[in-house]
Amino acid sequence: MWGPRLHGLNQRRWQLFKANKRGYWSFWIFLVLFFVSMFAPIISNDRPMLVSYKGELLFPTFADYPEEKFGGFLARTDYRDPVNIEEITANGWMIWPLIRYSYNTVNNELPRPAPSPPAYSLTRDEACVKYAQGAAGAGCTFGNLNWLGTDDQGRDVIARLIYGFRISVAFGLILTLFSSIIGVAAGAVQGYFGGWTDLLFQRFIDIWTSMPTLYLLIILAAFITPTFWLLLFILVLFSWTGLVGVVRAEFLRARNFEYVRAARALGLSDTRIMLKHLLPNALVSTITFMPFILSGSVTTLTALDFLGFGLPPGSPSLGELVAQGKNNLQAPWLGLTAFFVVSIMLTLLVFIGEAVRDALDPRKTFA
Repeated sequence: MWGPRLHGLNQRRWQLFKANKRGYWSFWIFLVLFFVSMFAPIISNDRPMLVSYKGELLFPTFADYPEEKFGGFLARTDYRDPVNIEEITANGWMIWPLIRYSYNTVNNELPRPAPSPPAYSLTRDEACVKYAQGAAGAGCTFGNLNWLGTDDQGRDVIARLIYGFRISVAFGLILTLFSSIIGVAAGAVQGYFGGWTDLLFQRFIDIWTSMPTLYLLIILAAFITPTFWLLLFILVLFSWTGLVGVVRAEFLRARNFEYVRAARALGLSDTRIMLKHLLPNALVSTITFMPFILSGSVTTLTALDFLGFGLPPGSPSLGELVAQGKNNLQAPWLGLTAFFVVSIMLTLLVFIGEAVRDALDPRKTFA
């Protein structure tokens, strides 16, 4: 699709990337999965996508409507409440998402105590009977399928899986982007100027990388609850060193080439020489490492969530799902789901990294 619009070297690299079938198809599979997960609130939600009530169209997925609108008195509408369901269906209709649970929705209509295996919840008639009998939490809802069962709190596993996949990949992408920018800049300064600048920077990196990141997170977790952005900031502080050595070596190698000396003789500034003449060469090796850095970032977040030092409690997380599987060995669907999702995601990223490495290999590109 992109091939006709690429020329010369870039076209050759794209053809090499496509030639690696394993990495090429992994790229598209991963892209589709991430694209689908971006629409998690539309795919999996405990609110209808569209409501028609007394001739008015409402969009509960994107806006909060007070229960007063449907004859109630609460500040927010619970669309799973039997009274609200009967009121809306009597005066209009609702279109629900494919999965009628959000990541934090507790299912009180399970056929078995949580964690419950993959199965339908109570049917509408069964729920209405229990509601009429005054059973706590029961309501006149409809048969909802828990495709991958529920966790030990009665939350739908596939809903948490979709939201957790989105958060994990987004976190990994942002962490990879910021750490790569800082690492490339630091390596470029070291390699280009060399001398005392390089020596002092190297000693600083030796000291910085020796700091125990996990212990620091444990200490911080004792005082504050880590949020998405706070956790990202802390990990960026300690993950930017991964690309410094690669970029530094490339700048050290190329800083005395003839075209660089000619640029200096023409009066170009150091910043312009670094950005225009040296950085493009260093970006080849940087891009090669980025898929592996992304997989490492996702693994780091998963491990922190598994240990309880990651995202706030209740957040959808692959690491939290792994911990659920460890703590509930009697519910094998939890552990198996976590294992297959994490392993498949990391495998796809590794295959993509291998394809990118082949595409940027100068021995193949210039063959």
